[in-house]
Amino acid sequence: MSGNDLSCGIGLARICEALSVMAPLKLAEDWDNVGLLLGDRRSSIAKVMTCLTITPDVVEEAVESNVDLIVTHHPLPFKPLTKITTDSVTGKMLWRLVGAKIAVYSAHTAFDSAACGINQRWAESLELHSIEALVPSDAISDPKQLGTCLGAGRLGRLGQPVQLGQLASLAAQVAGHLNSEPKPRIVGSADDLVGKIAIACGSGGSFLAPAARRGCDALITGEATFHTCLEARSQGISLVLLGHYRSERFAMEFLSQQLSAEFPDLETWASRHECDPISPLG
Repeated sequence: MSGNDLSCGIGLARICEALSVMAPLKLAEDWDNVGLLLGDRRSSIAKVMTCLTITPDVVEEAVESNVDLIVTHHPLPFKPLTKITTDSVTGKMLWRLVGAKIAVYSAHTAFDSAACGINQRWAESLELHSIEALVPSDAISDPKQLGTCLGAGRLGRLGQPVQLGQLASLAAQVAGHLNSEPKPRIVGSADDLVGKIAIACGSGGSFLAPAARRGCDALITGEATFHTCLEARSQGISLVLLGHYRSERFAMEFLSQQLSAEFPDLETWASRHECDPISPLG
């Protein structure tokens, strides 16, 4: 397929525009690197693959499957580069993607905070009530939007309080690993009752403070440092730790479905080769 022959697919610029509606880039954190990171907006797209993180395995899958666009959650590149060579893993992946004319788009923290993003998906899957942003976005200029689902993290209430162990099992089910390893970990007692829940996908330990300020009983996240866990215990706030990969990867399946619904002529799928780099021993 010719990179500029739009008769063979959907224009990359059009897909980028749709993605920016799903996850407005103004919601991204200042330190983040979001939007179209690699590619020609004039090119035509027929195959799109979503993933959590671009790895050598993901690149291999994309090249072998003749993918035109990778929509990744974690940006590549993330930090500014002074050179792109095959001397580094990042450089090697970018060099191969450029050679295969595969574009890269990332919404990252914009997708975390979007009204239909990862944290919102979490809150709805857990059937929380009165859902709102845990930390409202500074990008909100209309006072009427305050308290809405625009911003970092989510909070809401369960229909009725449940034991922490039950919440962890429910969260594991949403993440798709109820009966697989690794099991979720918790801070607190499994029989503690929790009702007001905060959610922050990925490395969400920094959201402990706003969860405490807003009177939450528990915070569901991917991972948190040892000292954050100690702080949570000292404040009487329970934690459910699902693992970084598990707390976000399920949403890449959802994003693939969203793109397919928006562009029925596109062939879209979530990476089949991507996996959690952390596994239990034995």
